[in-house]
Amino acid sequence: MDNMLYHINAQRLRPGSGASLDMLNAAEARRARRFHAGFAQYAPTPLVPLPYLASTLGLGNIRAKDESKRFGLNAFKVLGASYAMGRYLAERLGKSIDDLTPADLCSPAVSERLGPITFVSATDGNHGRAVAWTAQQLGKKAVIYMPKGSDPARLENIRSHGAEASITDLNYDDAVRLAWKMACENGWIMVQDTAWDGYEDIPTWIIQGYAALAVEALAQWRAEELEPPTHLFLQAGVGSFASGVLGYMASELGDALPKTIIVEPHAADCIYRSALAGDGQPHNVTGDLSTLMAGLACGEPCTVGWPILRDYASAYVSCPDYVAANGMRLFAAARGGDAPIVSGESGAAPLGALDHIMRNPALAPLRESLGLGPDSRVMLISTEGDTSPRVWRDVCWYGRHGDELRVGE
Repeated sequence: MDNMLYHINAQRLRPGSGASLDMLNAAEARRARRFHAGFAQYAPTPLVPLPYLASTLGLGNIRAKDESKRFGLNAFKVLGASYAMGRYLAERLGKSIDDLTPADLCSPAVSERLGPITFVSATDGNHGRAVAWTAQQLGKKAVIYMPKGSDPARLENIRSHGAEASITDLNYDDAVRLAWKMACENGWIMVQDTAWDGYEDIPTWIIQGYAALAVEALAQWRAEELEPPTHLFLQAGVGSFASGVLGYMASELGDALPKTIIVEPHAADCIYRSALAGDGQPHNVTGDLSTLMAGLACGEPCTVGWPILRDYASAYVSCPDYVAANGMRLFAAARGGDAPIVSGESGAAPLGALDHIMRNPALAPLRESLGLGPDSRVMLISTEGDTSPRVWRDVCWYGRHGDELRVGE
């Protein structure tokens, strides 16, 4: 497939009339943000205005949150992993996370009380690095399994935080199953943002950690704009990040919720296919899940987050790899006074999708359905920087995945 596929959510519900938003209300999201602020590395990441690009695409405004600046880790994932690991340790201590800081959790007294703890996870790179970094900060151990085809640079980034990490010969979803098996056999604690029956607390805490990003973004937007964004583009792997941001926005903004578009790669478009099925249930995608968008190469929706995406998203798009590659190049080659952003393949997928929707005549029905035009105020979140430097160079310097049919010229 070399064309974008899309599904418009004709059954989109008003916030609060569908899936519960209780876990992503303002109090819960700000609770996570308070915990993050306890790390010395914490600072809000920038929300970058891109007015020239917006005018080029026929839009009122575009702002992109640059998560390459997050905690020095080049990706947003630490927001979910750190909060979930903090919540887990708080539960073990019988205390509220509100009464604990990261410094409390790595104190000698707490370490002696809890004994040795090993956290385990599966990852294409960014989430595993977040788990490894947090374990290092909290004085715990981490074991990380990576799917086949993972970039060795991402493996070394994980190991740099003292974790035991390896690249397997499995796809992402099977690597998750391996991590769960090892957790059960060894008494390790699984930290994964997907969920299944009996494994829901930690994924929920991860989603709440991601929602803290939306707290920042909305506050920054309000500081610059009189009105909230009209459109929000969110990338999805298992859907936990997208559901965290969308759920908080729905809880906070109510009927002013931006029209939200979920973006996925063709090879791993489980949210798109679940929406397309129309039965309200999550549906898996199988196969090797091979895509340029490594961070989105997930075939099984998070069962905790799926109902939020089902009920409150406006549209779902499934994209070929060149769409993400174009997004990377658009961010990197900013013009007209716009600030450049170093965005990785998963981080840039929403911008690539927005560009494709606005320029491709065949997508006029989608543009019209979403009301994208001169009055639109679009929020994007670049979830990672060049976490795979080789891929970033190949795409942005040497034109890899430049196989789009030129449109709109």
